[in-house]
Parts: sequence; structure tokens; C-alpha cells
Amino acid sequence: MSVPSNIFAGVFPDARAENLTSLLEAANVRIERIVSLGHASPPGFWYDQDQHEWVIVLRGAARLLFEGDVTPVELSAGDYVDIPAHRKHRVEWTKPEEPTVWLAVHCR
Repeated sequence: MSVPSNIFAGVFPDARAENLTSLLEAANVRIERIVSLGHASPPGFWYDQDQHEWVIVLRGAARLLFEGDVTPVELSAGDYVDIPAHRKHRVEWTKPEEPTVWLAVHCR
């Protein structure tokens, strides 16, 4: 039997580390909740993932930078972006005064 849950359950505004929670894993898809509070990718670090990633900001705000771009993509609640596999990107900024809650869907 399926038990309902809430995407915002367990989101703490004083989190010191970025928090990833796996919500679903299947053969070709993984869905996770990411909670960030003033987090950014380390200097020089780029995500280079084998899977496509579709990500939406549910609460808060963030900036993503894609390799080769000069200007980061600004995301606020309701904004989403599709990131093709091996499209290098990094998190430049997340809102420091409130949690940014993302929903990420990784697929092949």
C-alpha cells in the first residue's frame, strides 16, 4: 500500500549541509529532493552526469551556470530546466536566508 508523504516534510531552515533525499529509484529514472541553504558548488567543480536531469525549484531561488556561458540561469519557485547528459554545470548560488527546495528527475 502506498503511503502519502509531503515534499516539504523535514526541510530545516538551519541545515549546514546540502541534503539529498531519494524519493524514487527505478530502472531508468531517479527522483530526488535537494534542499540547499546558501550552498554553491566548490570553486572549479562542474557536474558532468551520465543521465539527463530535469530540475524544478519548488521553493527558494538558485543560480546555475553552464560551461561556456557567461551569465548564470536564474531560477525561482516554479522555474525548471532540462539538463542534457554531460552538459557541464554548477550551482553558483542558492538563497542563504531560506531553504531552496529542488525536485530533480534523472533519466536515461
